[in-house]
Amino acid sequence: MIVGIGTRRGITKEEVIDAVKQALDECGLSLKEIPAFASAKLKENEQGLLEAGELLGIPVKFLPDEVLNSYNPPSSSQASRFGLKGVAEPAALALSEKHELIFRKKVYGRVTIAIAR
Repeated sequence: MIVGIGTRRGITKEEVIDAVKQALDECGLSLKEIPAFASAKLKENEQGLLEAGELLGIPVKFLPDEVLNSYNPPSSSQASRFGLKGVAEPAALALSEKHELIFRKKVYGRVTIAIAR
C-alpha cells in the first residue's frame, strides 16, 4: 500500500501524521503496511512532510510532474494550477504495485491523502 500525500505550503509534521493516521484508520490499515509515502517533486522541500516521514520511519518519494500526469485520477485537484492532474491520487497510483486506488483522496485540514495498492 502506498500513501499519496498532497499538502498546502508550510504544513507541520503533526498535520501530516494526523492525516495519515486518520486515513489508515478509515481503511483499517496500519503504518506497518506502508513501505513509502508518495508526493509531487514540487513538495520535496516541504519540511513538515519530510519530518513526518522521518519520524514514522517511512521514506517519502517525490515524483516528477510527467509521472504524475501519466495517471488520470478520478478526483479533480487544486494541483491543476501547477500544471498537474493531481498529487495524492496519481502519486499513490504511480508507486503502487497494482495501480489501484483503495482510498480516494480525502482532505484532512491542509493535507490530502489517497491510498493505492
